[in-house]
Amino acid sequence: MKLIIATIKPFKLDEVREALTKIGVSGMMVTEIKGFGAQSGHTEIYRGAEYAVNFVPKIKLEIAVPAAMADQVVETIASTARTGKIGDGKIFVLDLQQAMRVRTGDTNEDAL
Repeated sequence: MKLIIATIKPFKLDEVREALTKIGVSGMMVTEIKGFGAQSGHTEIYRGAEYAVNFVPKIKLEIAVPAAMADQVVETIASTARTGKIGDGKIFVLDLQQAMRVRTGDTNEDAL
């Protein structure tokens, strides 16, 4: 099993969710986050005053999938979330050692 963690631009969430549903992803966790990377934030003007925005709003997706499906999920996220502009996000793939569905007690791939 693999745990895929992806950060994407907020306006891409619905499009990414729909694309993942089409390839068989049955669930994901979504968190609103703030962060910075290569773009290191930016400046904005509010009521005539310029100020620095050091953290940029992002969406974090966490998706547990069978190992055989991981490459397809990564490619789907990357192609759907890509705008070609700085700040499109990152994708990390980690080994997932164990999973359990609390309600039923199903474990590992049966819990996904």
